[in-house]
Amino acid sequence: MAWQGLAAEFLQVPAVTRAYTAACVLTTAAVQLELLSPFQLYFNPHLVFRKFQVWRLVTNFLFFGPLGFSFFFNMLFVFRYCRMLEEGSFRGRTADFVFMFLFGGVLMTLLGLLGSLFFLGQALVAMLVYVWSRRSPRVRVNFFGLVTFQAPFLPWALMGFSLLLGNSILVDLLGIAVGHIYYFLEDVFPNQPGGKRLLLTPGFLKLLLDAPAEDPNYQPLPEEQPGAHLPPPLQ
Repeated sequence: MAWQGLAAEFLQVPAVTRAYTAACVLTTAAVQLELLSPFQLYFNPHLVFRKFQVWRLVTNFLFFGPLGFSFFFNMLFVFRYCRMLEEGSFRGRTADFVFMFLFGGVLMTLLGLLGSLFFLGQALVAMLVYVWSRRSPRVRVNFFGLVTFQAPFLPWALMGFSLLLGNSILVDLLGIAVGHIYYFLEDVFPNQPGGKRLLLTPGFLKLLLDAPAEDPNYQPLPEEQPGAHLPPPLQ
């Protein structure tokens, strides 16, 4: 019964957060059970572009190391801040949220080539936290009951804690940098004089992931029966 309640609760989580969290947990479980090896997951340009092992472009974002405190720490932040973004500023905009993942993933991969980074999941976490923190500047965050501060300081506190865990801060800095680029292009530049939105979500993603919104000005005809399908909204 407890498992059924947990499963029901998990199904209430928004789709993107649920899918990414589940993929990370299942990938780590597969490594722990020796069904997969980290050497099959890490990002290697030679193996991607010469051996066509294109799955590495995705799997390097799913593995956070063996089971341990660092893994659970990252999963906590993935689940919490990915969910708050999806339920907050991206509510009803699943396609835009997925596009943010794609934009961040591509940019991190390109920049990761310069630093010879093999696993970028932690950078993606830093990006999610950064974007959420900039969009919630007045929220006060209690960091593990140790200290309380405004949300914009959270990415830096996360980087400091990551350093204490023995991780490279280069990965966190990469995520913060990419998060800032996304935030600037999406939230800052369009509101500047002469600015405009440069990050436009492809139409096919909206068609696949976003439910069509109902036209608030639409009035059903008298002959239409209750429950009949409404026409698509006016463009």
